[in-house]
Amino acid sequence: MNIHQRPVPGCNVKRMLISVAAMILDMTQPMWAQSPRHPLDGLTAPEHWTAYQVLQSSGKVDAETQYPMVQLKEPPKQEVLAWKPGQAMRREAFVVVKKGAQTFEAVVDVNGKNLVSWTEVKGVQPNSPDEEADVMKEAVKDNAEVKAALKRRGITDFGTVTCTGYGTGFFGTLEEQGRRLFRVACAQQYGALEDWGPIEGLTILWDGNEKKVLRVIDTGVVPLPQPPSNYDLASVGALRDVPTPITVQQPMGPSYRLEGQSVSWQKWNFHFRIDRRIGLVVSNVGYQDGDKLRSILYEGSLSEMFVPYMDPSEAWFARTFFDVGEFGSGFSSSLEIGADCPENAVYFDQIYADWKGLPKIRPRAACLFEQPAGYMAWRHDDAGIVESRKMRELVLRTVGTFGNYDYACDWIFQQNGTIRVRVGATGFDEVKAVKSRTAAEDADGEASRYGRFIAENTVGVDHDHFFSFRLDFDVDGTANSFVRDKLRVKRLPEDSLRKSLWVAEPETAKTEEQAKVRMNMEQPEVWRVVNPNVKNPLGYPVGYEVMGGDNAMSLLVPEDYPQKRAGFTDYHVWVTPYRENERYAAGDYPMQSKGGDGLPAWTKANRAIENTDIVLWYTIGFHHVPHAEDWPLLPTMWHEFELQPVNFFAHNPALDLPK
Repeated sequence: MNIHQRPVPGCNVKRMLISVAAMILDMTQPMWAQSPRHPLDGLTAPEHWTAYQVLQSSGKVDAETQYPMVQLKEPPKQEVLAWKPGQAMRREAFVVVKKGAQTFEAVVDVNGKNLVSWTEVKGVQPNSPDEEADVMKEAVKDNAEVKAALKRRGITDFGTVTCTGYGTGFFGTLEEQGRRLFRVACAQQYGALEDWGPIEGLTILWDGNEKKVLRVIDTGVVPLPQPPSNYDLASVGALRDVPTPITVQQPMGPSYRLEGQSVSWQKWNFHFRIDRRIGLVVSNVGYQDGDKLRSILYEGSLSEMFVPYMDPSEAWFARTFFDVGEFGSGFSSSLEIGADCPENAVYFDQIYADWKGLPKIRPRAACLFEQPAGYMAWRHDDAGIVESRKMRELVLRTVGTFGNYDYACDWIFQQNGTIRVRVGATGFDEVKAVKSRTAAEDADGEASRYGRFIAENTVGVDHDHFFSFRLDFDVDGTANSFVRDKLRVKRLPEDSLRKSLWVAEPETAKTEEQAKVRMNMEQPEVWRVVNPNVKNPLGYPVGYEVMGGDNAMSLLVPEDYPQKRAGFTDYHVWVTPYRENERYAAGDYPMQSKGGDGLPAWTKANRAIENTDIVLWYTIGFHHVPHAEDWPLLPTMWHEFELQPVNFFAHNPALDLPK
């Protein structure tokens, strides 16, 4: 990992000081780190290379072998918890290997430079990195039927056409059996910034193992949307005046300390890495309370995404994306300096392996910065004597791009002991070309039956977004329980002036089944992870609350195959006992999965979860009905939840903030 600071013009001394502080930070982390500092550090470039060489010399791979995923295989949790800086540590690479139609899982000991295990995994399809999409992108345009279909639409310059494949999912058809299937849709470029018009009605079925077109489906010609709508200056028109500057200056440098990928700031201590599949992984999260560093989270990360579209037509019914598990190159996108992150941010590069297993670098894959919260940490006006404290936050951010959507993911640490986790969706809507120009011309409502017009001849199709987060709580140790405080209405006696109130009735979930929760405004609950063995000074078990924000449930029927495959969306909260191999809410291989994998499969055992090492899974969801303001790029839509201390501290932990 490498830290970069934005170059700042030498307009004043303060800015020069910021630049100098950034240079000092930059020198602490060489670009291609030669050795890891922590057991949970991501694989370094030399470690990626070692894993590649070990596999090459094993005799089990060849020149055609592909590597859809190479990532750190985490050491056993107890090893990490017992590890001290300077001690030796286990370093292993977990590699998903695709050899022809076969899928293997390999574990490489990068310290000992040997192959630890090699296991075939049958009946699965690994994720699909960008390189695989590149293979089909040009190949489908060489197909005679595809060329004929494009010519029927008046397209003769095939160089302006791009074609993108996506996993077909699973619908129980014979055609799916034993194949690695993709549906390929095409678009034509007509703008300076690669603005694409969907070539509607044309779908190509591609066999990823045979690398050939199986079928070309043409349901009829639909004109390309005209006129183009782009986001370059010519399309936008005059830009608004530049507003007066708002600057964030830290002439003495940031308040946090970095040691490799470990961060300490305002009593917080945590480690992080950037994972190619799930983005940011925040670990060993603790809070300094007096002379004791108290544990809160062993590990937290995104686990899976589910984005189903609501159009049943031939070209759309299979667009039910599992962005985390199906796409191999989503995390991370390079952050734009001064736009994706503020001027005081520092940046971290990502080391990853490409489709051939070779190490590559993604510059500026994450950023870290302090920001004013914009509101007070606390205040009170006592007879005209006002005491108020301003609050700042520490933000760790990455952005993943999955086709048309960009997702920003923030972990925000606050001085009051709260962690906010939020996801911002931007990019552009998946759009469908239609013959009607506007809603006013769509007399029978057929064009906009499954979406809304967002531009002329262009419909944004209705869809959902679901994000599952995996939260391995260790509240003051690994022995934790999940408590549901059920808020119940209590009727008062007839002679009472008050007729009703509510009481909080705590219920400790003993099994996985008892911990499954759906949000219900008519039966509200407070969700806590507590350590029943550690009490605060008032006698309550110490804990952290999972405080959900706006949310949604999947509206798909249970027998629908996409819903079977996204069974994690059946509940907002699941709780499982910690298992190192249970990491992804929809299973390890959601590509063409048949359904029931991940959380639904694990929790069938209804395992005990009381007073043990537990993992809480929380799902954020929202329904998206597109509208004109989404086009051509939609304003970032934020959704979030909080992890908030409940009886974890003896009093307000932000009382000691300076005035």
